[in-house]
Amino acid sequence: MKRLFAMLLCSALLLGAFGCVAETTPDPSQPAGEAERVDLKWYINFSWYNTPWGGNAVSEAISEKTGVDITFVSPAGSETETLDALIAGNNLPDLVTLGWWESQLSTIIERDMVYALNELADEYDAYFWTVADEERLNWYTQEDGNVYCYPNSSYAPRDYGEGARIGSNQTFLVRKDIYEAIGSPDMTTPEGFADAVRAAAEAFPTVDGLPLIPIGAHEFTERGCDSFDLFLMNFLAIPYEKDGRAYDRYTDPEYKRWLSMFRQLGEEGLLATDIFIDKRVQMEEKAARGQYFCMLYQRTDIADIQRLRYSQDPNSVYIAVDGPRNSTGDPYTLPGTGLNGWTVTLISKNCQRPDLAIRLMSFMMSEEGQKLIALGVEGEHYTMVDGRAVLTEETARLLNEDNAAYIAQVGANDSYWMLQDNLVQSRWKPLDEPVIRQMEEWTFPYTVYTGQYDTNFTPGSEAAAAYERITAIHGEMLPRLLLAENEEQFEFLWDLYVYLRETNGLELVLDESTRQMESAKARLGLS
Repeated sequence: MKRLFAMLLCSALLLGAFGCVAETTPDPSQPAGEAERVDLKWYINFSWYNTPWGGNAVSEAISEKTGVDITFVSPAGSETETLDALIAGNNLPDLVTLGWWESQLSTIIERDMVYALNELADEYDAYFWTVADEERLNWYTQEDGNVYCYPNSSYAPRDYGEGARIGSNQTFLVRKDIYEAIGSPDMTTPEGFADAVRAAAEAFPTVDGLPLIPIGAHEFTERGCDSFDLFLMNFLAIPYEKDGRAYDRYTDPEYKRWLSMFRQLGEEGLLATDIFIDKRVQMEEKAARGQYFCMLYQRTDIADIQRLRYSQDPNSVYIAVDGPRNSTGDPYTLPGTGLNGWTVTLISKNCQRPDLAIRLMSFMMSEEGQKLIALGVEGEHYTMVDGRAVLTEETARLLNEDNAAYIAQVGANDSYWMLQDNLVQSRWKPLDEPVIRQMEEWTFPYTVYTGQYDTNFTPGSEAAAAYERITAIHGEMLPRLLLAENEEQFEFLWDLYVYLRETNGLELVLDESTRQMESAKARLGLS
């Protein structure tokens, strides 16, 4: 009896062991398939993100395939403060998506708060190795040999080869009917730009009964404003380096020259108070109403608005045109996305089901997942014709005329962009309608790879502290420069701006930026 019991016990243990092996070594050529439904919380470090999970076709299909339902969590206020609090309390949700540039990324990894994706893949989901891009994995491999995050919207330098149709997200946009009504003026010089803004404001003080906002912009934050700093610098082709050393683009004479022009327009009342206080929601509402004459803006952020405006009045859409240029007329240097991508996604060690979390990531990274995220359900929302998707008439109508209903019913068009792969999607996505495509194609001649200049300062280092100081100085001084009462005050503030940057560790920042630039060039094989 004792021998029989021992044999039965051994058999049970062996069966259990083999059962475990069968569960944790899935066929690497296929996604893991449906499992029991589990709810995971997914933190998105952007306060504007409010797309729900569930109810639409895409999220339901992903949940059915992976066994995972998602509850999204986004900051109610400051992203930095919210994420810092989650880290301090060791309360990271199951999955975390944040910008690759965020200093908290290093903190999360160094404090051992997230799983190594390669270890989860080895243990639970070998399919990850089939769908993950080797170059992206190599780029994000840490000194310990592990990969803790995976990027979206990532491109390598080789992707920018001859004939590549990769566009920058940075555009100069004008409202078509207003621009043409004032004679389609040249806005590439400070003088021409200012005259065009004056003409638009004089000819169209209101649009559809609402006040015209002559110049639109991304929201101002404690770190500055993309439209009036990075976007403007890229249109002015201000270099990232000089003589092999990182360059302080923020104090370049060309940049100062254009800021001075914007200040003059502000003195004339043509920089509306709205642009200094509006958040993304208010800006989108005003763009949807066509209140802006011109703006340095991300084209993808206005795509849905373009479709809406086109359905109402094709002449009232925004179009990309030549905008600010430097005094020598150099071509724009508009950045495409680098290997860093836009955001990265990690799996927290607070996650009780990392097996399902890695399977969810693998499925969303796969071509099947990408088609769901980008297009919806095949046969229901699109069909494939000669290798390219064709949306059904009803899906196209919803996408173009009622974005809220489209998200609620379909949920595609990269509404769940956390793991989107633009390169994969470009192989079969339908070509955008002309009103969207015009903005992207305008950028093609000017799009360049700038990933070698991406920097991420180690938290707690002197360079990181200096970077935070001078970034805060820029965030405080930029609106003051734009709102200076006269040129004399502008010059005083500019000198103060330069002095504060220099005395708060600018050289430390440039030294570290140069080191990272040299390292990135070596890794990328760039000269």
